[in-house]
Amino acid sequence: MNQLYLFATLAGTRIAVEASEVEAVVKLTEISPVPGMGPHVAGLAALRSRVLTIIDTAALIKGAASPSREGGLAIIANIAGHSYGLMVDGVSDICRVPQGELPLRGQLDRAWAPYARAIVEQDGNAWLLVSLGSFIDVGGQAQAA
Repeated sequence: MNQLYLFATLAGTRIAVEASEVEAVVKLTEISPVPGMGPHVAGLAALRSRVLTIIDTAALIKGAASPSREGGLAIIANIAGHSYGLMVDGVSDICRVPQGELPLRGQLDRAWAPYARAIVEQDGNAWLLVSLGSFIDVGGQAQAA
C-alpha cells in the first residue's frame, strides 16, 4: 500500500486525493460565470486549449459560494470524460503513504459524509481521503434538485 497522494486543504479541512485522479494543479485566472447554475459551479475556464468546468467545492461543503474564486488553486481532473477544475484552499504536498488508507473513525462532520471515504495519515496528521468524482456526483444531484 505505497500509494501516492496529493495533500490539500478544502473549506479549512485537510484532504488527500489519490494522485492517479489528479491531472494537474493550476492557479485560476479567468473564470466566466454560467447563468442559471448552482453556487457550486463557479463557471468555465480555459486551460491548454480546452474548456474546464470550475467547481467551487467549498460551496458544496458550506452551502455558499466562495468569496474569491479567481486567483485560487484548482485540481484539474478528467471525470467521466469531462474536464473539471475543483477549487481548493491550498496544496501542501504530494507523497507516498506506506500505511495506506485507514477506516474513518471518530465523528465526521455531516457535510463531509458524501465525500470522505477513508483517512490517510501523514506526518502525524489525519487527512480525509476524498474522491474527486464524488464532488461531481453530489454537485450534479444538487443542480438537479
